[in-house]
Amino acid sequence: MLTLREFLDESKNMGELKAITQPVDWNEEMGALNYMVAQREDAPVLWFKNIKDAQYGSSAVMNMFGMGKERIAMSLGLPKGHTVGELVRFTKDNFGRKVPPRTVAAEKAPVNEVILEGSDIDITKFPAPKMWPRDGGRYLGTWDVLATRDLEDGHINLGTYRQMIHGPRELFCYWSPGKDARLQCERYWAQNKPFPVACVYGCDPLMLIVGCQTVAKTESEYDYIGGLVNEPVDTFRSDLTGLDLPASAEIILEGFMRPFNYGQEGPFGEFTGYYGRPEAQTPIIEIERVRFRKNPILTCALMADHPANELGLVYAIARSAKVWDDLEKLGVPGVKGVYCYPFAAGGFGITAVSIEQRYAGHASQVATLAAQCPAGAYFSKLIIVVDDDVDPTDIAQVMWAVSTRCSPEKDIDILRNTWSTWLDPTKNPPEERPWGSKAIVNACKEHKFIKQFSKRSRIRREVYNRLAARWKEFGLDGEPPKGLVFDEDENQPIAAPSKDGHGSVPAPQEQPGLAYM
Repeated sequence: MLTLREFLDESKNMGELKAITQPVDWNEEMGALNYMVAQREDAPVLWFKNIKDAQYGSSAVMNMFGMGKERIAMSLGLPKGHTVGELVRFTKDNFGRKVPPRTVAAEKAPVNEVILEGSDIDITKFPAPKMWPRDGGRYLGTWDVLATRDLEDGHINLGTYRQMIHGPRELFCYWSPGKDARLQCERYWAQNKPFPVACVYGCDPLMLIVGCQTVAKTESEYDYIGGLVNEPVDTFRSDLTGLDLPASAEIILEGFMRPFNYGQEGPFGEFTGYYGRPEAQTPIIEIERVRFRKNPILTCALMADHPANELGLVYAIARSAKVWDDLEKLGVPGVKGVYCYPFAAGGFGITAVSIEQRYAGHASQVATLAAQCPAGAYFSKLIIVVDDDVDPTDIAQVMWAVSTRCSPEKDIDILRNTWSTWLDPTKNPPEERPWGSKAIVNACKEHKFIKQFSKRSRIRREVYNRLAARWKEFGLDGEPPKGLVFDEDENQPIAAPSKDGHGSVPAPQEQPGLAYM
């Protein structure tokens, strides 16, 4: 499992890291430069090494993943060259495996190289950026995990929540209704108990990928992180909060959220590309201990419109995999692929599911469950179900299916009063939040007439082979397209191009059924 420092080294080796050694201000300049650079989908990791007012030898990393598919593959322990669909399938196939964390001695944890307590703590010395001009302040927590423990069953929860600096030893923590840590906190406060928490920055990249997902509320993300790469996360037990903390993190802040200690937090430029709810009452973390490595590295995530949204592709892959995994656990057959588009509010807004229709009502069942399963319920606005001859990772194919297989008067349904967020700009006045709604779009061939449905226009295999053999003769660049389905294969699902593990592209006849995922 890669640590952050190993991830940065590998990104540099791939030519996908840019060290910014020139002076940069934390006040808007870090966020603005990230936004400008990330207008290109091949934007590199940005490592800011000379930030105004930063102390402890600290630096900050932004655009860790962005739209960098190979950096995500590297974090999953995979070589370069895989398609997005293959990364989704790999993540889905391994989400069900659980490997519990491994306990190490606290003195051997790299994050304990420096420990501060009491009046020695001043979190304003870390290079926390103010991302956007109308943000309410500096946000230390944007690419983080918050570690908490369930009061009833004792499992450790890891979740990603924004954290704005309130003072040298105080930090806000914003969380939407229904989020795991919020539910845990409410149970502590119901018994008038302080809620112990740990804010973790600069952790292993895979921890960030899993930490921003939703798993069962009775299970620990640590187990799923280890399962994805079949390697346990090293943790140590804190004698302050009693929490199990990641040993290889760069920075950890520990403290307590005391009952009903609130303050005014926000606004913040969010994953929607808009500022979130107006400034509002938000719980405060009272920090009692700070741990960090020498010359610590802060991880930061810019929330923005596409393609500069840090969540974009990494969230698209992880959420797609988890929705697919949820559908399989619910016993739904015939699911061939899932994709949550990175350009749709950072992977939150639109989900497409490809299925092999097997019975009446199958498409509607899949759409409704994908809209309401644990991984897919939060914020999603549009759920589209397509047949298995459509690659869900290809928005052009999906929109073609919507245009030619969806009859709006009978194939679109609305779910109301669903789980949303205070960050939804469409719900006004803000008091209407966090309830939302979802559109269910059936873009499959109508099942009752599936045998009579119009045939797709396709070329014949014999004609393809004849022309492919003359490709160079025609003076055409590259290779003939692979993965086509031919006229004689009309009843077979399409297989769009995908590379195998050796980097080669199989010929069409070598692709058994659905190879696009």
